[in-house]
Amino acid sequence: MKKYTKIFQGTAFSSKSPKEVQILKDYLFCINDKGMIEKVVAPKDADYQILLDTYQGEENFHCLAEGQYFLPGFVDLHVHAPQWAQAGTALDIPLYDWLNTYTFPLESKFSDVNFAKDVYQDVVRTLLANGTTTALYFATVHKEASLLLAEICAEKGQRGLVGKVVMDNPEQNPEYYRDIDTQTALADTEEFILAVKELAKSSKQGVYPVVTPRFIPSCTDSALKGLGELAAKYDTYVQSHCSESDWEHGYVQDRFNKNDAFALHDFGLLRNKSVMAHCNFLDDDDAELFVETGTAVCHCPISNAYFANSVIPIAHLHSKGVEIGLGSDISGGFSPSLFDNARQAVISSRMLEDGVNTVLPTNERGVPNSRITINEAFYFATAGGGESLSLPIGRLTENYAWDVQIIDTTLDSAKLPIFHANEDLHDIFQKIMYLVRPENIREVWVQGEKVHSRV
Repeated sequence: MKKYTKIFQGTAFSSKSPKEVQILKDYLFCINDKGMIEKVVAPKDADYQILLDTYQGEENFHCLAEGQYFLPGFVDLHVHAPQWAQAGTALDIPLYDWLNTYTFPLESKFSDVNFAKDVYQDVVRTLLANGTTTALYFATVHKEASLLLAEICAEKGQRGLVGKVVMDNPEQNPEYYRDIDTQTALADTEEFILAVKELAKSSKQGVYPVVTPRFIPSCTDSALKGLGELAAKYDTYVQSHCSESDWEHGYVQDRFNKNDAFALHDFGLLRNKSVMAHCNFLDDDDAELFVETGTAVCHCPISNAYFANSVIPIAHLHSKGVEIGLGSDISGGFSPSLFDNARQAVISSRMLEDGVNTVLPTNERGVPNSRITINEAFYFATAGGGESLSLPIGRLTENYAWDVQIIDTTLDSAKLPIFHANEDLHDIFQKIMYLVRPENIREVWVQGEKVHSRV
């Protein structure tokens, strides 16, 4: 019999499709030395008992306790890592004012690598504790601090995709916080890409460089063109903000006489490894361009409620074939938890479908067919995020990474309302998605390695 590095036994929930959750009751998950799921064995399978007899009682056999369940690790597609230092503040002002009054002054402090280290260690640790096993990070304009974030991800075992932010436009960025000039911005980005690729050689779970124009207003045409060329040269990921708010959407139309999506595409920034945050004002032509180029939308439902001036028609975009993942958008979104963001995704979709203006008649108030279910929100947080990044993550199935969170529903301090020994497992899944708090997340594993445990 083949030897496995680790075997896990327990009941798991994983997305079978966007609308259907697969329930794997008392399954065995066989993990190889690369941290991948090599075999998934159901209790009815012939080798189930043989594997149990071979591994039970061994140090590398892990069996869940009663009331514990496996979920895939979450994939957060939009985190401003430096903004963790201001999370939960200043959410009552418009986006433009928020950036210039609070955010840019904070991010400018990351020229101090010691300050950056304190914040970045804490944000990575916090996201892991909230079940986020993969994160797509914006850092700052500072090359050294941005590389430090990638190093912290590698050290703490999180799969990190990190971007050194480019902001070279003197008309839209304050003098105290921007790239010195376009040439420096591009040279720093290239050096950053090469350094992270070197770091990745010794990282089991993977760290990746990301080409990161903050958004079109922050960048000159020359920078946008140069970044598109770097993304092609090194086949890197690309991330930015796209058609987020009335102000930003209007700014791009005034500057280029076209929507963000087509402007970004002109500069080579929409590709199969591109993830664009927010995208609230995408029209159907934009969506078709996203599908054609393989560009994914990162849905940030909590942040959108504060800064996007709208509710994104996420069900409509998904129905057109756009890849969708979920993001916390720290600190435009106050919560580091994708559980919270999955819940808000459902709430926002219902408000869009039902409408909010009671002066209008019921049949004119909302946008039909806009709602999503908690099953779909779970998919966006897991499998959808993996597909957006073209990585084998976000599902508990063969040839995917063993990225899991172990959920304990029985804690005295955070017990879920499960009162029947044979309660329907899909009902338990729904209770987990709506009621779990960080203390319910007992362990987190990335690429077969335990990276977080709560005593």
